[in-house]
Amino acid sequence: MSEHLGTPIPERTLDRRELRDLVDRLAADPAGWQDQVDFPADGRRHYASLYRDAYVDVWLLCWRPEDDTGWHDHDVSSGAVHVVEGALLECNPRIGGEHLETVVPEGRSFSFGPDHIHRLTGATERSVSIHAYSPPLWRLGQYSIDDSGVMRRVSVSYADELRPLDGVSAVA
Repeated sequence: MSEHLGTPIPERTLDRRELRDLVDRLAADPAGWQDQVDFPADGRRHYASLYRDAYVDVWLLCWRPEDDTGWHDHDVSSGAVHVVEGALLECNPRIGGEHLETVVPEGRSFSFGPDHIHRLTGATERSVSIHAYSPPLWRLGQYSIDDSGVMRRVSVSYADELRPLDGVSAVA
């Protein structure tokens, strides 16, 4: 068990429930991540790797409303997100209908499996979230949806910053 973040992390792949418990515990202990929060003056999105081993990957992400991951999945990894400041807008694609939009407010978390496709944006002027993935991220699927509704997937590295491929924001 690693206690690098001030909370024990099992040395094995974690399921969605365990990932959600992990981000909730980390959110409750700002000493392990508060010093990584940053909103650069040049407008770049800031994110920091908090922890990575053979089983788990933990990130801190800072958001503004213009920050948009674009449509993506997490390949073979399950994940969990806890919003520690502000709010995030999660959008899920719907075939033949309006995309599902959910505002995740400060203090709330959610988890998902590797089959989950979504896009995230900041829903307030400043938002901060903690994300955990298991197994650790290596590849992600980045999606575009053209004007006719056709969806295409491109495989990208976990180290690449996610941004929309289709030029369309999550919120119309």
